[in-house]
Amino acid sequence: MHYRGMDRAALDAAYNNTAAVGLAKRDAYVADRTARSDAFRRRHAGRIDVPYGAGARQRLDVFPSGRPGAPTLVFIHGGYWQLNDKEPYAFVGEAALPAGFNVVQVEYTLAPTARLDQIVAEVRSAVSWVIEHAKEFGGDLGRVFVSGSSAGGHLTAAAMTDARLAGGIAISGLYDLEPIRLSYLNQTLGLTMETARRNSPVHQVPAAAGPLLLPLGEKEGDEYHRQTEALAAAWRRRGGRAEVMDMAGHDHFSIVTELGAPGTPLVRAVLAQIAAVSGAAGRTAR
Repeated sequence: MHYRGMDRAALDAAYNNTAAVGLAKRDAYVADRTARSDAFRRRHAGRIDVPYGAGARQRLDVFPSGRPGAPTLVFIHGGYWQLNDKEPYAFVGEAALPAGFNVVQVEYTLAPTARLDQIVAEVRSAVSWVIEHAKEFGGDLGRVFVSGSSAGGHLTAAAMTDARLAGGIAISGLYDLEPIRLSYLNQTLGLTMETARRNSPVHQVPAAAGPLLLPLGEKEGDEYHRQTEALAAAWRRRGGRAEVMDMAGHDHFSIVTELGAPGTPLVRAVLAQIAAVSGAAGRTAR
């Protein structure tokens, strides 16, 4: 047996989300969120392609809410670290901007041009840039939250090593990269045992673990559920607060749309996380 009782074929299937959901259904989700993102970008003037580093893809988009001292939601796209761009995820702002968030969309160098060490380092640099420049776009540097879906969920958890972050929302993420190393995905990623472990959030929980929200779809595969529960347990062992949200009716591609729709359970949970952090900050200040 290859991994946890699965041979290579079973392991590949466990992480092939397109096959699990169906190509036509996945493409419909992608088309919908791309159209919504294009419309959002036409309606809202932002600071586009702001460099946080020297690389061609080390860029981010900032959409200010216009409210002084606003919290900021950073969003990191997924695509198994080898696909996608920031632009088709601007729809996240449809809920976040009216709720008073600044929204920042992050892009990073994709595999195989970059290995995971570099990708994680780039995202951490982007998050650091947002915190350090938050006041420039009306943000409260003490209320920067990081979020992302799929590979972006992994990168969200990896970015939580920055103790200045107020919290994280890691959606349908991958937190133990050993099965990824053993699957078809590694043909592009080139993970070794060492780099897989070094970049696995389940093995790298920060000493001062901030609050982490871990949503995933009810219809996602067993490995995604296992990985999410494993990270939540590891987070709690370090004294952090971690909440798993098993979202009824959702699959791997549909769940992220919850973050862009006002009033959804996921948006309400994010708002509650921010309110809790803001309240705790206020009590500490007093």
